[in-house]
Amino acid sequence: MHFDATFFALVALILFLGVVLYAKAPAKVGAALNERAARIAKEIEDAAKLRSEAEALLAEYKKKRADAEKEAADIVTLAKQEAETLATETKAKLADMLKRRTAQAEQKIAQAEAAAVKDVRAAAAEKAIAAAARLVAEASKGTKGADLIAESIKAVKSGLN
Repeated sequence: MHFDATFFALVALILFLGVVLYAKAPAKVGAALNERAARIAKEIEDAAKLRSEAEALLAEYKKKRADAEKEAADIVTLAKQEAETLATETKAKLADMLKRRTAQAEQKIAQAEAAAVKDVRAAAAEKAIAAAARLVAEASKGTKGADLIAESIKAVKSGLN
């Protein structure tokens, strides 16, 4: 028999396979592969749970966002209504205040007119009295004045009785 390198390679391979089988390497490799497959399956399951939790959280936040947007829109609508109400009330109060101020101004004008008329009448009366006094003074000069004074005294006496 002729032993060449191929024969020795075959013997080395058989011995190697024998040692591997004796050490139960295929079972260990299978167990390691099964363990790794189980770990990967668990990671996939965990990832699926995380994904479902993330989707639920996303849906919850989308709902909260929609609720917040609706609430903000309601607040804006309410603020607009309040602003319109306030503007209407302010206009009404301003119109009322203008009416009162106008009435007060008209009343002051009427009082000023009455005071002016009174002052004008008083001034006219003073001027008339002064003019009458001058006329009487001029007319009462001499005998005519004495007669006029006597008649006036009689008129006063008869008016008092």
